[in-house]
Amino acid sequence: MELSDKDERLVELLAEAGLNRNIARVVVYLSKVGETISRDIEREANLRQPEVSLAMKELKNLGWIKEKEIKRKGKGRPLKSYKLSLDIKDIVKELVEKKREELKKLESELEELEELVGLK
Repeated sequence: MELSDKDERLVELLAEAGLNRNIARVVVYLSKVGETISRDIEREANLRQPEVSLAMKELKNLGWIKEKEIKRKGKGRPLKSYKLSLDIKDIVKELVEKKREELKKLESELEELEELVGLK
């Protein structure tokens, strides 16, 4: 399931809102598929393995992802399965609130700047 044009636009807007583009791609992909393994994320979100690993690490730090191990038959490392721990709407809400706070702070600083130089 590759990302549609609408999904790509969502990735673009999430990146504009402050998310790393690769993290945004992973978030959008996981929001579509639910739970999956990193190999599928690489293939379908068009990312390299190190990019997926870094995105997963950051998503874990943000608390936006759940990870579980899938035991393999025979030898080898267990696979890791990932899914979002929040709905994408909640992730967007969190990003929007953060950006609005940054905007308020910037507006306040710009007003102070204008006052300091006598523009107001």
